[in-house]
Amino acid sequence: MVKNKLFFLIVFLSFVAVVLFTGIVWWRRNISPVSENEEVVSFLIPKGRSAMQVANALYEKDLIRSPLAFKIYVQISGKSKNINSGEFRLSKDMSLSQVIEALGKGPLELWVTVPEGLRREEILDKFIEALQMDNEKKRSFAAEFMNVSEGKEGYLFPDTYLFPRDASAKLVIDKMFSVFDSKIDQQMKDQIEDSQYDLDDHVIMASIIERETKTDEERPIVAGILWKRLETEGWLIQADATTQYEIGSNNCEGKELNCDSWWPVLTRQDLEILSPYNTYMVDGLPPTPIANPGLGSLKAAIFPQRSDYWFYIHDPEGNIHYAKSISQHNENIRQYLGK
Repeated sequence: MVKNKLFFLIVFLSFVAVVLFTGIVWWRRNISPVSENEEVVSFLIPKGRSAMQVANALYEKDLIRSPLAFKIYVQISGKSKNINSGEFRLSKDMSLSQVIEALGKGPLELWVTVPEGLRREEILDKFIEALQMDNEKKRSFAAEFMNVSEGKEGYLFPDTYLFPRDASAKLVIDKMFSVFDSKIDQQMKDQIEDSQYDLDDHVIMASIIERETKTDEERPIVAGILWKRLETEGWLIQADATTQYEIGSNNCEGKELNCDSWWPVLTRQDLEILSPYNTYMVDGLPPTPIANPGLGSLKAAIFPQRSDYWFYIHDPEGNIHYAKSISQHNENIRQYLGK
């Protein structure tokens, strides 16, 4: 009986030894470089990728031997949260630890997400934050950005971009302007050509629509309402967002960086200010775009949906309610806003 127990113990320990030896051999092999090739290649990590997705992408690029070894390494070392998104320079002669160390140091290029409907000053804040600038760089970049973007409000296309850490403001502005230009396809150009309004007019309208609406479904309808008001004698556009733009400019004058009052809640007194941006007082479109619209708002401005509606409001949950008459509009205000 004792001999049997001793035999099974020896078998078990032998099995464990074989497993450990095999594991050590596997581990040592899979943390070693893929090859001796020193050629540097670009490796891009999109925003939001998990460690396992990064591992699979590295494996597909033949930059590591095993996605599983990568996953085990970052979990054991606690470096799974240190992996950044962006563009990196890697080579096949790097060991697994060197690859992971390179991914944790920070990319050569960084992702910058610019949401729809921001003013150029708000876009500036996004780049300063995303490109991880120090105070000296912030000041110089901000000055260049505001100078180069002068007159380009509305044409800085909202998107997710990849830029070098040391990107100049001019490079940023030129890229965003170029992407805007690429989004205006031939069908949109033909429609603008056939209308009584030029591209600038449509961009101004699109910027208003971007701030006045919440979904792609409602944007063409609101566009139709605003164009109809513009084209009807005795009507004003009466869009809150245009007045917010003027009030925000006044609130944040001299403190453009990180100002939190660009889009204030309006008072009745605000709606009475004398400004070309106050569409409650001044006929026609404001002189410039008030924000940078996305593709949905641009298309809505160019291809509006005509309807019998003249008014719209959003309730506290963000749902839109249209009205064909002032009495119906007032009832919507009473019912949904309690005013």
